[in-house]
Amino acid sequence: MHIETEATQHLQSAAKAAREASHVLARMSDGARNAALCKMASSLRAHTAAILTANNGDLAACNGTAAFRDRLALNEARIESMAKGLEDIAQLPDPLGRMLADWIRPNGLRIQRIATPIGVIGMIYESRPNVGADAAGICLKSGNAVILRGGSESVRSAAAINTALVAGLREAGLPDTCVQIAPNADRAYVAAMLAGAGLLDLIVPRGGKSLVERVQREAHVPVLAHAEGLCHTYVHASADHAMARKIVANAKMRRTGICGATETLLIDRSIAAALLPAIVADLRALGCDFRADASARDIVPELSPATEADFDTEWLDAILSVAVVDGVDAALAHIKRHGSEHTDAIVTEDPNAARRFLDGVDSAVALWNASTQFCDGGEFGFGAEIGIATGRIHARGPVGPDQLTTYRYLVIGNGQVRP
Repeated sequence: MHIETEATQHLQSAAKAAREASHVLARMSDGARNAALCKMASSLRAHTAAILTANNGDLAACNGTAAFRDRLALNEARIESMAKGLEDIAQLPDPLGRMLADWIRPNGLRIQRIATPIGVIGMIYESRPNVGADAAGICLKSGNAVILRGGSESVRSAAAINTALVAGLREAGLPDTCVQIAPNADRAYVAAMLAGAGLLDLIVPRGGKSLVERVQREAHVPVLAHAEGLCHTYVHASADHAMARKIVANAKMRRTGICGATETLLIDRSIAAALLPAIVADLRALGCDFRADASARDIVPELSPATEADFDTEWLDAILSVAVVDGVDAALAHIKRHGSEHTDAIVTEDPNAARRFLDGVDSAVALWNASTQFCDGGEFGFGAEIGIATGRIHARGPVGPDQLTTYRYLVIGNGQVRP
């Protein structure tokens, strides 16, 4: 109880300071916010050695899988990518003050809908330490203050990154409290954030299924999230074989531990015998294992059999579920039964089949002839992302600066009174 009280008291103080900082950000020009983002990027580069030292400490304490360690690990290239992401965000158009709608009523009143910041964002994340920098950059660009709570696995890295970001804020003349981090990775702080109605305006969880489900179940604050990334790549009968092999290999194996990685391959029966052995060989050479249905094992007998539960599993590892299907409708039915409405792709040379798939799949992101790993804010031109949303309220897909705004109305009259 004592820990919970300390966490609540810290959050109350942090949220009050964040609220004041959000008012400063909302009044700042886009140029001033962009300048701060560039200072933060420079500070990340200047703090590279300290960040890597902290990350080495996290890695030394980590007993996770190779994919988990890959999510946790930083190097100079990844720190540079974080810095470049902040600079890319600075180059984006100003998300604030946008005229979303403008109309005149019959009585002469002019009504305008204007994009404004949400306010104070709570970001709860786990192993990937770069999330803190991405979230800070997107929140700053959109005029929001953010309170970060990283996972126990990345606590040293997250703190070092935050130190660098705050140094950049100070150099730009902004309050330190634009970007704050929880003092520790104790679960009590998550509980305090989830109970933070009136303190936080929005919570964005980014981590494993259990974390996200807990946040969605217990939060007294609006949540922007997805529970898991059960992504599919469907290889249609008309697919170009070389293209399909390249896309599937990238979609599964580029980085297996991200939510946009393909977890299930669906392949049309009419081409499975000709193409599936080559896809299996390609992925095996990259270290992939498989869980396959009976039809796929008839073609490649050495594949491990899949259970029904395997098709409901987000592997986040070098494992691919495989099923043979009979056409677009069967692929859509499989995705509807097992998918998570995150990201799904079709590989085909038939535009009619592509349109049936794109219109029929109810995912936040649907792709034609491209890897599911393109479901990423940076690849969408957002500079970075604060997460992926699969809900149906406010935002879907990668969440960038535009998605962290709300709106208000301006009503302009010339003396009208209501009868």
